[in-house]
This record gives sequence, structure tokens and C-alpha cells, in this order.
Amino acid sequence: MNQNPAVVALAAEQDGVVSRRQLYGLGVTRWQVVANLRAGRWQRIGDQSICVHTGPLSQRARHWAAVFQGGPRAQLDGASALIESGLTRFEVERVRVSVPRGAKVRRTQAFDIRQTRRWNAADLMPSGIPRTRPEVAAVRAGLWARSDSQAALVVTMAVQQGITTAEGIGRQLIRIRRDRRRLLLHALVNDLLDGARSLGELEIGDELARRCLPRPDRQVLRKDRRSRYYLDLYWSEWKLVVEIDGVHHTWAENVVGDALRQNDLVLDGDTVLRLPLLGLRLEPDEFMAQIEQALRAAGWTPDVIRIVA
Repeated sequence: MNQNPAVVALAAEQDGVVSRRQLYGLGVTRWQVVANLRAGRWQRIGDQSICVHTGPLSQRARHWAAVFQGGPRAQLDGASALIESGLTRFEVERVRVSVPRGAKVRRTQAFDIRQTRRWNAADLMPSGIPRTRPEVAAVRAGLWARSDSQAALVVTMAVQQGITTAEGIGRQLIRIRRDRRRLLLHALVNDLLDGARSLGELEIGDELARRCLPRPDRQVLRKDRRSRYYLDLYWSEWKLVVEIDGVHHTWAENVVGDALRQNDLVLDGDTVLRLPLLGLRLEPDEFMAQIEQALRAAGWTPDVIRIVA
């Protein structure tokens, strides 16, 4: 059967996937669709999309099919929208699509299509597959993640990979008035902006005091053969260093310098522990326990015997 040139051109733009509505609009009849499916030239994706080949589907093809399945006002959303905007090394179980409240939802196991009160036409990207703008998608990916750790991961990756900015995410967070993860994301954005470094040190001070651990010296100047630098927390008597890592420490341009400084400290006889601000948000007890363990191993003993009820 000869291919309709308009269908071929449209399919090329959409990674081989066209909606039934588009096909009918280009003059393809229902019996022609059925004939191509029965002949094995095309394959069906859900009940709204047709792929004009029978090979494996690309990620982008699945995204197009998910939006077509969602209907005329559907948008890729959350992590799926971030992936379409270029996020790598992050996977989702099912493509997430948002539709407005009251819209008809065609259920399918292939795609996660949901009505949401957060749907807003102003959040739509101006071109490409219909999807929410990256700063909006990052917020929703964090709100909808399976766990706090996954929420922190996807938002951090979106900033690290240049998909969006911490400033943009922060502006969108202001729109969120109620959600159990809202405060976590606000704290995370502060970390991404690196404006919470002093706040992080204050929180660590409170955690140390709560556990009756000794107070460290802060911002202690050290020198090596390359440059001068400051230690975040230092217990000189027990030669323990704790470095507080904002998200910028994980960026490629900082990894080598951080490693060299840490190695120099270890060679000088110090014990070095690293405490990411995300760790302080998510697992404070685990990190504080490591600090206490290091202090005890170096010879520290508590002045007061703590009574545990």
C-alpha cells in the first residue's frame, strides 16, 4: 500500500508515532488503518496512537503516544517532562501525563495519566512534545517521587545537568501551598543555591549539642602546596575534620580539588568525614552517629554519662 506523503512527513517529526485523529485529518480512512495493522506494516499503541513501523519504540515515540493517549490537553509532567527536556541517567517506571480536572482519562497500563489540580496551560512548553516547563516539572517530580531520597535526587540532577535552575525551581515552589514534601524541597533549593551553608552549619551545631558532643572549631584555615582553604568543622584535639558538602561539591569541576584536599588532610594524620547537606536533611542520625564514632575512636569520652530512658 502506498504511504500517504503527509503521514510519512508527520511521522518523521514524531518519531514514527501519529494519533488516530491526525491520521483521519490527513485523509487516512479507518479501513486503511485497519488494513495496515493487519498487514503488519503498522503497530497500535494504546487506543489513540499508531506507529507507522513495527520496530522498537524510542523513548520519544513513547512520549508522543502517552500525550496522545491523554487527550488534547495532555502534558508530559514531572520526571517524564524533565527526561523529554534532556534529563539523563534517571528512569521512570511509566510515562507520567497530566490532564486537567474533569478531563476524560483513558486508562492504560502503559502510561500514568492523571487528572491534577496543578494543571495549568501557562506551564506548557511553547514547542515540541506537549510538556510542562522544566522548572515546573522539577517541582512536581519532587512532590510525586516515591521517597524523599528520590525527590532530592531528581531535583538535584535537573539542576546539575542544566535542565533548569535552582532559582526557577524556587519561584515555582512558591505556588505550592500544601504538600507533605514542600518544606523538604524548600530546604533542598536553598542547598542548591548554596545559600544554606551557614544554615547547615547551625543545624549541625544544634545536632551536636543535642547529643552532648564537643563543639568543633569552624572555618579553620589550612594551607597545602597548592593553595589555602578552610575546614568547615575541625576538632583539633582529636584530629577530626567534617566537611559540609553543598550540591556544588558533586559538580565535575570541584571533584578533583576536593579529593586532593581530603587526601592531604589524611596524609597529615586527620580523619575526614563528609556530610552532604542532603544527608543532613534525610539521614541526620546516621551522620551524627558517624561523627560520634570517629570522636570516640580518637579518644574522646563524654564528660557526662547520658541516661537513656
